[in-house]
Amino acid sequence: MTGIEQARQEIREADAIIAELFQRRMKAVRDVAEYKKNKGLPVFDEEQEKRVLARNVTLISDESLRPYYLKFMQETMDISKEYQEDLIAGKQAGCE
Repeated sequence: MTGIEQARQEIREADAIIAELFQRRMKAVRDVAEYKKNKGLPVFDEEQEKRVLARNVTLISDESLRPYYLKFMQETMDISKEYQEDLIAGKQAGCE
């Protein structure tokens, strides 16, 4: 296997792990949406997002990757908020 083929295989393996973890995360997001719906809480919680970003960026040991990881996490949280809004609005099963 050449260098690029090996790198692409590594990416495919990482993508499979990310897909599994994405599903796991979104199941937890569904539980959060249910809680927020029952308590009448808004989907967006600015302080919680700040805490998540501050906590998670410390998990990245390569400082040159931290800005990219922050962008990745912000996108992930934006997707999570969209999913929560859809669940609460009844556009997705699980929060009715």
